[in-house]
Amino acid sequence: MKLIMAIISTDDTKACISALNKASYHVTRLATTGGFLSSGNTTLLIGCEDKEVEKAIEIIGNESQRRKEAVPTTMSTDMSSLVSYPIEVEVGGATIFVMNVEDFRKL
Repeated sequence: MKLIMAIISTDDTKACISALNKASYHVTRLATTGGFLSSGNTTLLIGCEDKEVEKAIEIIGNESQRRKEAVPTTMSTDMSSLVSYPIEVEVGGATIFVMNVEDFRKL
């Protein structure tokens, strides 16, 4: 038995959970924050059999693709003025941990 902990962008959460549920995975969703820009993330907890891990990771990967996004920033040009301009950053993707589970019970 394995526990998959996947940290994904909040923007990808609905599609990812829907795809996992459609493939008969049960998912627990935790709202989390962190990473570059302290943007909203979601941590998904998925308990599954060893042989089902790769399929779950494939689904998560398909639904949480990396993409470029413009993010506003500000820069000080001197003591009295600030200039705002967008920079392009890469967002999305997933960070996945797979852990052994000694016992799993659904009550």
